[in-house]
Amino acid sequence: MNRQNIDFQIMWNRLIAVVEEQATTLIRTAFSTSVREAGDLSAGLFDKRGRMMAQAVTGTPGHVNAMAESVTHFVREIGADNIRERDVFVTNDPWFGTGHLHDITMVSPVFRASEHIGFFACTAHVVDIGGRGFGPDANEVFEEGLQIPIMKFANQGVVSDDLVRLVRANVRVPDQVVGDLYSLAACNEAGDRRLQAMLDEFSLDELQGLADFIIDNSRNATLKAIAAVPDGVFHNTMQVDGYDEPVMMAVSLTVDGESLLADFDGTSGMSPHGVNVPEVYTRAYACYGLKCAIAPQVPNNTGSLEPFRITAPEGCILAARRPAPVSVRHVLGHLVPDVVLGALHQAMPDTVPAEGASALWNIQISVRASSGDSSIANSEVLMFNSGGTGARPQLDGLSATAFPSGVSTMSVEATEHVGPITVWRKDLRADSAGSGCFRGGFGQTIEIEAREGFDFSFNAMFDRVSNPARGRDGGHDGAAGMVELADGTPLKSKGKQQIGNGQRLKLSLPGGGGYGDPKARDPDLLKADMDAGLISVNKARADYGFEG
Repeated sequence: MNRQNIDFQIMWNRLIAVVEEQATTLIRTAFSTSVREAGDLSAGLFDKRGRMMAQAVTGTPGHVNAMAESVTHFVREIGADNIRERDVFVTNDPWFGTGHLHDITMVSPVFRASEHIGFFACTAHVVDIGGRGFGPDANEVFEEGLQIPIMKFANQGVVSDDLVRLVRANVRVPDQVVGDLYSLAACNEAGDRRLQAMLDEFSLDELQGLADFIIDNSRNATLKAIAAVPDGVFHNTMQVDGYDEPVMMAVSLTVDGESLLADFDGTSGMSPHGVNVPEVYTRAYACYGLKCAIAPQVPNNTGSLEPFRITAPEGCILAARRPAPVSVRHVLGHLVPDVVLGALHQAMPDTVPAEGASALWNIQISVRASSGDSSIANSEVLMFNSGGTGARPQLDGLSATAFPSGVSTMSVEATEHVGPITVWRKDLRADSAGSGCFRGGFGQTIEIEAREGFDFSFNAMFDRVSNPARGRDGGHDGAAGMVELADGTPLKSKGKQQIGNGQRLKLSLPGGGGYGDPKARDPDLLKADMDAGLISVNKARADYGFEG
């Protein structure tokens, strides 16, 4: 390796620290709990062509991988002649951004010696964007909230007062949303400062040579990893709940040497409700699932993503056309890795996990005074919750853990601080893990009630209620999820519903599928779960052959 390549390798490692500080700035300054507490964000550095060079480890694959594509839309829409120092650009267009209106993407050009050399970009989920609120009930994207086209948030450092006033007039919690806009801009500025210091240290005035080194090496390493996968065409289908009728997700995975194509032909058509997925989000999670299994050690950037070709028929539910409603595109989007990994299992046995709960059990809660007194402030509470992941070929699944999204679970204390609600219960759900030689992860049970004098409505956006996570290679399915009142009254798994004062909402989150024959499970591991109260004697006898 020559001296320049050694320097480039050192700088590549340093860039990861740069973008991590960029992401940390966003977490420290964000107003939305989904960013501040759960890490629902992305941050990265791009060359001047819009190619992603480095991404922060903090963040979600849906944001990061979609943002890798969206920055190229900014480059095209803005035009090189309209990029100035201290400009900041913004959009939440679902088809040019990260899939729904609640995600705001901010892009800031990087200049050095008055020359444009690249971009910093970041994305965050805001708690409200107007419209019907965060939920699946809309019939068009126009009902789902305010849409910001690719435009300038700041022109040479001067923030657009008109845009800020327009946002404030269209959202329920304007201080939070506008605060997050400024946090996004500050995030990119922090990245720029760290990058400039690094370039000073290495006496470098441009990024193109470094970008080519990073992207070319990542692409070559990924192609080599794909070439190690056996050639063939591998198929998988998976039925999921959908909104009011089941959705069939289908994929054909074609591997030929260094070429890999995942084609979602055969997937159900679009829904009249907001569970549709723009193709950018489908590509983001399909790439993520495949890369995790095939090339996990290759850093994530344009070079490591490009070799995975993802297609879906336009107009299917995973390639929704405008103006389809897409507010909760994450529900089906988070299930995409289970679909592609099921096909990849045929080519690479003993590599990928069983199916998991996968889709986050996000809940948007709108709290209002029972008296209707308008002088009492309304509250919007967004809570992220996760079921169990699928068991792995040599390890149990993870309990109450977000995969593939990667967000953190919000603490009860932070959630209760946002609005007048009480979380009475949040514990692991016994017997929810799919049995196996390696069991799935456990879901959790959550009970929520409005405080005295308040009611709340909530937007349900839950899956794996009618179609639980499937086990693999003899492993059993995980438990299905349930949505109900604490007294057992059933509720819908999708859509807006009212909970009166004194009533408790009870969510029973799904468990992950098991892996391998349950009878082959280590008796000590089974006993440990039983001693912890996570597996009942009856389940141990029925599934594991326990004779005690």
